[in-house]
Amino acid sequence: MRLRNKKWAGPWLEAHADLVINQQTATDLKGKWETVFPVAQPIQIEVGTGKGRFIIGMAKKYPNINFIGMEIQEAAVAVAGRMADEDEAALPNLKFIYGDGAGVDTYFEKGEVSKVFLNFSDPWPKSRHESRRLTYKSFLAGYQAILPDGGELEFKTDNRGLFEYSLYSFNQFGMNFLPDGISLDLHADADKMIDNVETEYEEKFSERGFPIYKFIGSFK
Repeated sequence: MRLRNKKWAGPWLEAHADLVINQQTATDLKGKWETVFPVAQPIQIEVGTGKGRFIIGMAKKYPNINFIGMEIQEAAVAVAGRMADEDEAALPNLKFIYGDGAGVDTYFEKGEVSKVFLNFSDPWPKSRHESRRLTYKSFLAGYQAILPDGGELEFKTDNRGLFEYSLYSFNQFGMNFLPDGISLDLHADADKMIDNVETEYEEKFSERGFPIYKFIGSFK
């Protein structure tokens, strides 16, 4: 869902370029991302971070991991960045990229990212928009290009159509991508909810009684 334009977003992003990194700078950092964090540790990214609730929650929960939230919408990435900047907790292990998730392999080298998260991505339901879905084959190839062998992709959605399409897309990717776990109703499984960090959409849809679908797989 696209947010309304926010007049403050552009100036705020310019003033916080150390937290929200623009697309050109992100490209220049390829292979050197450990230099933007105070501690060199594994990097995990969320493609389509929206307003940032998930990635901020992950950065708080796992201080021994560096996190990067990628978002193409100016308003959304500005909201996410400001939320992180104003949070009472110091988050030195969190950065954002204001850029297109279709180009992850232009920002990161092979093995530079240890895990990719896709949370409640736009389903792009019309068939002519298939190539825009974040689980389309070209996106999967991009994730494979930046993850190490055995690197994980974690995908959550409330949209059954997108989930079914994604399972098909994962399967068509062949033996290069192996399933590690599937949940057809994540919030009904107490064990899987122990370490679950919710997004804004996840909370809203689960409270309305919609099942949350989750898939974890790894690239060979």
